[in-house]
Amino acid sequence: MADLAGTTLRTIRHYHEVGLLPEPERKANGYKSYGVPHLVRVLRIKRLTGLGLSLTQIADLGDGDEHPGEALREMDAELAATIERLQRVRGEIAVILRQESPTDLPADVAAMLANVDLSPQDRSFTVVLAQLVSPEALSSYAEVLKRYARVPVLVEFDELPADADEATRQDLAERMRVHPQVLEMRAAFPDPASLYGASPHSEKFVAQTIVKTIAELYNKAQLDVLVRMNG
Repeated sequence: MADLAGTTLRTIRHYHEVGLLPEPERKANGYKSYGVPHLVRVLRIKRLTGLGLSLTQIADLGDGDEHPGEALREMDAELAATIERLQRVRGEIAVILRQESPTDLPADVAAMLANVDLSPQDRSFTVVLAQLVSPEALSSYAEVLKRYARVPVLVEFDELPADADEATRQDLAERMRVHPQVLEMRAAFPDPASLYGASPHSEKFVAQTIVKTIAELYNKAQLDVLVRMNG
């Protein structure tokens, strides 16, 4: 029977153990006497497991496993959802491979920023922000960053040493405050709520996380410039 069903003796014994296959009567010599009903049962179990049903699900069907319509409809719905998810993943992988974009940002945002020369700190900040704000807010933020350019004043900020003197920090803050790129960002997000108002997290959590992120990414002089610039 194992040969006919294309399975193993161990599998048939397991079906006996879990109650899916009734034990056959034994012949006078002690050997089990399997018949056509046993073979049909094993083939049915094998078919259902091949379709994705677990042995527990098959057991729950009881006598209704000859045509388990409801169980198969549920399995079909699960498979449809899995296929949809896999197709979406394949689409994202295709974008990553085609554009050689990094994997730390959503595919659409990574595509938008593919040719933007962000500093390591600004890029890391964007990655953290992606976990805090809504997809719509993140896309708006990325749209502004698309026009970002590492002009001299911003390069100066990126390279500002932690021990920069007060006069240097004040001068840089004043020049950054009126720089077109900074003004554009402020116009796009005039207040915190405009950036993370639709966040899945609480406003307090987002604000605290952003502050901690900025404090870790930038040195003391850069943080002082940011405070002065927004003062």
